[in-house]
Amino acid sequence: MSTLTYQEVGATRLGPLPRGYHHLHHSTRVGRGAADFAAAGAAITEWRMHRASGARVKASARRAEPGGSVRVSLGLGPLRFTAPCEVIWTAYGEDGRTGFGYGTLAGHPERGEECFVVDLAEDGTVWFTVLAFSRPASWYTRLAGPLVPVVQHWYARRLGRTLRRIVAAG
Repeated sequence: MSTLTYQEVGATRLGPLPRGYHHLHHSTRVGRGAADFAAAGAAITEWRMHRASGARVKASARRAEPGGSVRVSLGLGPLRFTAPCEVIWTAYGEDGRTGFGYGTLAGHPERGEECFVVDLAEDGTVWFTVLAFSRPASWYTRLAGPLVPVVQHWYARRLGRTLRRIVAAG
């Protein structure tokens, strides 16, 4: 029995994103060529991208695998928010794509799903994409209202910059 807090499981992989949620779509170039693609994919699926961006990550496995649990926390001191999730799907190089999607569990401040992927384009460009759908699940995200999407987009951009640095460091 799933303890996910939403019904549209897998929508970040298969699309389209469901109605009734805030949608986030952010893409940025992080490198070029097969080596950069491999480095970016490993950083994403082994949680290094999140950790290097300042998040604390507790995962049930060394790398993202369907059914695995992960708790991501952000913030400082007493203003730390923890987001429990379950990995829903993974892609490991299939069709020039590596990454994963995870869904929210009870205790997450939002309800929905988010994915983090890199794609190797035909021209050799490596693109990082964050795709998500969410809506408030806690009193404080409901209270924050329109600030939540702003923070989510800020964090997606931060992840892109972090991943670009990881790839450039080789």
